[in-house]
Amino acid sequence: MLMNLYYLLPCRISYDPTRYPKYIPEAYCLCKGCLMGIFGEESFQFRSTPVYMPTVILRRTSSCAGGRYVYTEDYVTIPVGCTCVPEQEKEAESVNSSIDKQEMKLLVNQNKPSSE
Repeated sequence: MLMNLYYLLPCRISYDPTRYPKYIPEAYCLCKGCLMGIFGEESFQFRSTPVYMPTVILRRTSSCAGGRYVYTEDYVTIPVGCTCVPEQEKEAESVNSSIDKQEMKLLVNQNKPSSE
């Protein structure tokens, strides 16, 4: 069973003085693979990938109203954790498979008896 321990993830602090909140923690993955098995060995059959969460923040505008800054809502996506996904086979193979399908269509069309 794969488990994500969000509270153990390292994070970076994103800072933007024109945003509220100014500081937002952003998680990042430590490993390329995933820790598997009873001893937690890194497996490269899976890859560690970030999990994102859409979040609403307030963005300060250049205008003021009554001596106060004016803010607008803004939607941002923040990495909040990591999860394991199966590693796909080489992308070149998937590209070749589409080329192979095109070649197969050409061969089939060439082998069709002509109606002369």
